Amino acid sequence: MNKHFSSLRAVLLFGVVLSLSACGKHSLPNFIFMPDMYWSPALKSQEPGVRAPVVGTFPRGYQPLPASLTIEESGRFYKNPLVRSSTVLARGKQMYNTYCVVCHGAYGEGDGTVVPKFPRPPTLQSDKIKNYQDGSIFYVISRGQNLMPSYASQVQVPDRWAIVHYLRALQKAKNPTAADLKAADAE
Repeated sequence: MNKHFSSLRAVLLFGVVLSLSACGKHSLPNFIFMPDMYWSPALKSQEPGVRAPVVGTFPRGYQPLPASLTIEESGRFYKNPLVRSSTVLARGKQMYNTYCVVCHGAYGEGDGTVVPKFPRPPTLQSDKIKNYQDGSIFYVISRGQNLMPSYASQVQVPDRWAIVHYLRALQKAKNPTAADLKAADAE
């Protein structure tokens, strides 16, 4: 017991000596490893600290949406940059099933799961929507229309274009033309 008590006393004495040695007249350490991080300027949230972007510039990947465009004008203004492929259609299907299917339904007929609680959205299988250019559909996804909100903050630009491709595939699958059937037979 005496041996245990003396080792405990030695540890406590060492701790006291160590803590007292830190109480000197020097408040700064002897060596500052990264002085830029040690003396970093602090910014208050109300103070302007971030530089404003140069006038007339846009971040990479930004595509401005002019507010003055109509749906028909946006069809001429925007062109789908994605080439239709199985990868693009798979991504479009994934995004459609994540964001669109709850209102528009699995085949775009406006029969999603929220329809009993909310007004039925227009069918995406109508001649009106089929005659929209891809840019018009992209514009509606980006800006919203009637009760549909904008999905610009949730769905990235390439994914919106992929949704447009997938919607076109849904429209062709629901009402295929003779050329579509002939192309399917050739595969």
